[in-house]
Amino acid sequence: MTTAAQIIAAKLHEAGCRHAFGMPGGEVLLLMQAMHEAGIEFTLCKHENNAGYLAEGSYHATGVPGILLTTIGPGLANGLNSVANAYQEQVPLIVLSGCIGRGEAESFTHQVIDQSALMAPITKAQFQVAKGSAQQVIEKALMIARADPPGPVHVDVPHDIAGSEVAVIARALLAPLPAAWPEGASLEAARKMLSSAKNPIILAGLGAVHHGAGADILAVAEAGEIPVLTTYKAKGLIDENHPLCLGGHGLSPLSDTVVLPLLRASDCIILAGYDPIEMRNGWIEPWDAGKAIEILHADIQHGMHGAAVRFVGDVSLGVAALLPAVTTKSGGAPKVRAKLAEMFAPRENWGPHQVFDTVLAALPEGGIATADSGAHRILLSQMWRCKTPQTLLQSTCFCTMGIALPLAMGYAKAAGPDGPKVVAFVGDAGFEMVIGELATARDMGINLTVVVLVDEALSLIDLKQSRSNLPQLGVNFGATNIVAVAKAYGGHSEWVNDKKELIGATNRAFNNEGFTVLACKIEKSEYAGAF
Repeated sequence: MTTAAQIIAAKLHEAGCRHAFGMPGGEVLLLMQAMHEAGIEFTLCKHENNAGYLAEGSYHATGVPGILLTTIGPGLANGLNSVANAYQEQVPLIVLSGCIGRGEAESFTHQVIDQSALMAPITKAQFQVAKGSAQQVIEKALMIARADPPGPVHVDVPHDIAGSEVAVIARALLAPLPAAWPEGASLEAARKMLSSAKNPIILAGLGAVHHGAGADILAVAEAGEIPVLTTYKAKGLIDENHPLCLGGHGLSPLSDTVVLPLLRASDCIILAGYDPIEMRNGWIEPWDAGKAIEILHADIQHGMHGAAVRFVGDVSLGVAALLPAVTTKSGGAPKVRAKLAEMFAPRENWGPHQVFDTVLAALPEGGIATADSGAHRILLSQMWRCKTPQTLLQSTCFCTMGIALPLAMGYAKAAGPDGPKVVAFVGDAGFEMVIGELATARDMGINLTVVVLVDEALSLIDLKQSRSNLPQLGVNFGATNIVAVAKAYGGHSEWVNDKKELIGATNRAFNNEGFTVLACKIEKSEYAGAF
């Protein structure tokens, strides 16, 4: 016999989970202790929302579900944005919260809300552990969280159930086998479309990353010299230095002027795990539906585009099934690559272009970057060339601010001291949303570099106001002595005013113990025409 809390912790550990993040309350003390005894390290954060992002970072570092632990009521409610982000970004996340038992909740109302109803719109499933059900609930939660499309699952653990004794049932859980595209009319139609095409193109997305489809996409691309576009989430699915890779797109109006005409002109578009949730409204019906072959990791419903042939299953196997149909050489990628490189080339004057180019050159091989939402993220996503997938981490579906710092922290924590160097790119507004987590970074003792682009404005919104001929309103704010604040939290920090200073500061940062904040003063006008 064991307790419900202990069996939940044991099953999470069995699934590979080694880290949990959050802020505890009295209702989850037994659960937190059980996870500690099972070998799952708990990291105390300053806010539950940031804890959810740290948990997501741990998933990117390890490939196992992240764990967010909160207390009842306001604790869970504080984490909603990070859970909603995980839902749209397809991140497997186990959200554990304390609650009052159903019987007691009939008369006891302090901090009591319908937590399952609160979480229903932003999670794949919601459970409340009842007496004797802990094993079934946590096993279901893990399976659902990891099933296509991955996402968060909420588990309420009543405080009076956590310590109750339950029997452990030994059983093997069956994982679904990957679904290959069966021979038949659908596959034959797709092959016929591709074999007769003169200028096909591949557009790959998050589903291709989930299914490790990079090698098969590259094989098809190289066989026919077919250009490959990706979404931001799929950057690095094939090495972005490869001559057939046209990089990641979706939020840049400037890059759209090149890639959208390319898609419209193509006579066969292969959509490999492409989910348009990442794309702006300029990507609504960007091609003739009769020319598209759609290979999806999940039956995702949307109104963004159509396709002549649609297969839902293993993206890697689906793409591989098209290889025999590649009969002609497409070409054309080098000219498009050159045009895009020219558009987003580093500028001679100091600004975000030089910041990104300089840090990229200094980041050691295998380094990981995170980006917050804002003007800097769109430019960075166009400039930064990823060699492997999930090496530029960002919120591209929910596009939430305040994610880059905690996402980088969670990655660095889970990867450990021997893991890759991690750098977070944030605007000063997003940085001040989460600045308190520098105390968490200090307490974790992680090596982390934070590059803050300081322009004292919401530059992306400022640009949108200008383009809409609206007066400037609600986008500027006062200066904060970021360097002083970072040092007060126990880190290294310095102001950076030009490329020469940044070269020296970046090299020092990557060799420092603990975290380093580099406050790069730039003019917001440098974003004009940048993306």
